[in-house]
Amino acid sequence: MSGEGTGATPLVGIIMGSQSDMAVMDECAATLEAFGVPFQVVVASAHRQPAKVHDWASDAADRGIRVIIAAAGKAAHLGGVVAAYTTLPVITVPMKTSDLGGLDSLLSMVQMPSGVPVACVAINGAKNAAILATQILGSAMPEYREAIAKMKAVLAEG
Repeated sequence: MSGEGTGATPLVGIIMGSQSDMAVMDECAATLEAFGVPFQVVVASAHRQPAKVHDWASDAADRGIRVIIAAAGKAAHLGGVVAAYTTLPVITVPMKTSDLGGLDSLLSMVQMPSGVPVACVAINGAKNAAILATQILGSAMPEYREAIAKMKAVLAEG
């Protein structure tokens, strides 16, 4: 994932629970790169590395991050834990799992308690997570709104 080395302050933080999630999340990074959105990537498990997740999420806004994308599988608590530690919008990507095909991940992410919302895309929906993050950025940054408009025009052409 090369959007980290652009020199620009990352606007999107991508966090995933396992290095094995990288294969799916590469599409997220590629989509952000195509839109010109600088991002940062970290691998940290909510269950195995809770202190790392806490530290990363707690100061994300201070580092310039404006949207977080959290990918996890199985119990998939990462997005909710991150949302508990930040006021930033969190988009979750449920990973397809060998046990239940990702339904376990999806249900963990959409059943957040009141007061700790997360947005949730489709199972392995990394590209849509990047598009949604760019749309959120576009609400205040016209260059990203324009990037989304161009993408939609291309889609409309078929």
